[in-house]
Amino acid sequence: MRHHRLNRLRLAGLGLAALGLLAGCSLAPGSHMDYQTETAPIDELVDIEPITPGLIASWQTAAGGQPMSAELKAQLEAYEYRVGPGDVLSIIVYDHPELTNPGGTERSAAEVGNRVQADGTFFYPYIGRVQAEGKTIGEIRSELSRRLAAYITQPQVEVSVAAFNAKKVYLSGEVSEPKTLPITSVPLTLVDAISQVGSANPGANWHAVYLNRNGQQQRISLFELMRNGDMTQNRLLQPGDILHVPSAENQAVAVMGQVNRPGSIPLGNERMTLTDAISRSGGIDERSANPSGIFVIRGQEQGDKLATVYQLDVRNAASFTLGNRFTLEPQDVIYVTTAPIARWNRVISLLLPSISLPGVAAETVNDVDDARN
Repeated sequence: MRHHRLNRLRLAGLGLAALGLLAGCSLAPGSHMDYQTETAPIDELVDIEPITPGLIASWQTAAGGQPMSAELKAQLEAYEYRVGPGDVLSIIVYDHPELTNPGGTERSAAEVGNRVQADGTFFYPYIGRVQAEGKTIGEIRSELSRRLAAYITQPQVEVSVAAFNAKKVYLSGEVSEPKTLPITSVPLTLVDAISQVGSANPGANWHAVYLNRNGQQQRISLFELMRNGDMTQNRLLQPGDILHVPSAENQAVAVMGQVNRPGSIPLGNERMTLTDAISRSGGIDERSANPSGIFVIRGQEQGDKLATVYQLDVRNAASFTLGNRFTLEPQDVIYVTTAPIARWNRVISLLLPSISLPGVAAETVNDVDDARN
């Protein structure tokens, strides 16, 4: 019974710490804030999950390579480029050079071609204005052939786009060459776009690439796409899309509590495990740590819960193998509790007003150590 009560105290205190972490609590000079740890609705704000083989297995089952989605496959099969204002058309009428290249052979098709005007039309000899905007190359060819038949016997017409100027996508952020890419007659996917700018930089956050489309944002894992072959992450890009690859400089985890070197650890694109993070922090301080109290606090961006707290019990050292399979996420907080439970509330009261991810982790832990001594 005593052990059960102590464990509830640990989890309740940890839930309060998660609440403080996620709310970004801070005290301005001269301000005052009262913390009522005894009555905080921890059960309603925080989920507690033990780190078990079943939990790890459920995550690993969802990972790995996936084939192209049926939606993307259908989009690629049905893709046809539709002409827009600014495009330059190259039109060939066989056996009629005066219509094919009236500007002479010294200039390129992009220079002497038929530019689609802002109203979506272009002018062509004999027949006048031709509506091009929103039409495919085949539809424009058919209309030219039909209208030219009034002046030329059985006209043979070929139409192509000499310069794609109407539709573009925009790439920004941590890529080798941020630039504008044209939408052409060849469908442009996210993988194609990244390849055309020379891939993402080493300092890019491959796990959270943002596709902004029509005022809505999609988060895409370039890491899962390129590294693990998850083709469900690929997208067919559309005119006006903005693809942003952010920096990974803020991708870190904070390690606090009873470890030898508490602080902030940057994450690379190859994600770190819980065991790795504890090892890089100098390992657990065996003189004061509670082996049943290794916690990972992870904020939730959606839903009614503020955080999920994962607990690893390493009283059996073999449990570290589970920690070696527990993959950390940016902004996770690892907290190793101390044995004297009677001082737990004092520790939480120090954590709540001052914590900030991930910069002040070491400073906060020093305060916690002072409180414990």
